[in-house]
Amino acid sequence: MNPLPATMTAVSIVTPGGPEVLVSGPMPVPQPGPDQVLIKVAAAGVNRPDVLQRTGSYPAPKGHSELPGLEVSGHVAALGAGASRFKIGEAVMALVNGGGYAEYCVAEEGSTLPVPAGLSLIEAAGVPETFFTVWHNVFERGQLKSGEWFLIHGGSSGIGVTAIQLAKAFGAKVIATAGSDEKCAACMTLGADHVVNYANADFTEVVKTVTGGRGVDVILDMVGGDYVERNIRSCADDGRIVNIAYQKGSKVSLDLIRVMLKRLTLTGSTLRIRTSDVKARIAREVEAKLLALLASGQVRVVMDQTFPLAQAADAHRRIESGSHIGKIVLTIGA
Repeated sequence: MNPLPATMTAVSIVTPGGPEVLVSGPMPVPQPGPDQVLIKVAAAGVNRPDVLQRTGSYPAPKGHSELPGLEVSGHVAALGAGASRFKIGEAVMALVNGGGYAEYCVAEEGSTLPVPAGLSLIEAAGVPETFFTVWHNVFERGQLKSGEWFLIHGGSSGIGVTAIQLAKAFGAKVIATAGSDEKCAACMTLGADHVVNYANADFTEVVKTVTGGRGVDVILDMVGGDYVERNIRSCADDGRIVNIAYQKGSKVSLDLIRVMLKRLTLTGSTLRIRTSDVKARIAREVEAKLLALLASGQVRVVMDQTFPLAQAADAHRRIESGSHIGKIVLTIGA
């Protein structure tokens, strides 16, 4: 590859606020530290946590880039001391703690993965955040097994479309919620067994009907608020509820008696603050168990829309509108 430039174009958050605070400009090219790789970014995924960071409610972990962007794809441009798995110029995708909205981004080697055969770099930018999140929360924390019932809220989101496909690939029965007929149709196309339009139906009643009153075994929830109590009512005995976001609020009031009587597990997680070792372990699991599904086409990256880096504000407006189906990606060098 050509020698590294001294500066790059990146999008920064000039002050907490609306999409207009995302401003493109020159910045120094970061340098990889020990066990890190520098990626010449082809594309970067846009995710809800980026929106939270932009509004000031989800700051970057101390010591990491304050630029938004938690997943990237591209080519290895430089190697830090001790980094030896990938070669300069190799196509990779990575989960990062920040810095993705830029022409160059530093990634931990342990959280970097090869791009599966047949996947474009634009599609690859939509893999790390969602696949790491779904694998860890649905299959590790939620312990979803073949034959069990799985309920995913926000089935048409980037997380949702991934969760539906992976749950079906591993033999689960899937119920998804979504907010429009178009989104419900998309969830069915991806393999959901039943879909609930929450705009005109109560998912607790649908769950009761389709499971014969038994309830679901695992729920992945990004809504919080009044969904927490309704999730508890929707669970089967020994069910597991995993919260990864709280669009309707993180503070709730609930009656623990149902949790006790059903022997439920109520848990949750967030990836960004986890250690590099934890993320590297999840990366190895994703590589071993999921990348072949992408390479074979059994599971695909559902793309909603792409935007050039300079239009990051428009990408944020798109995700905040709630009208997207699948992943929103910034194209940088692709």
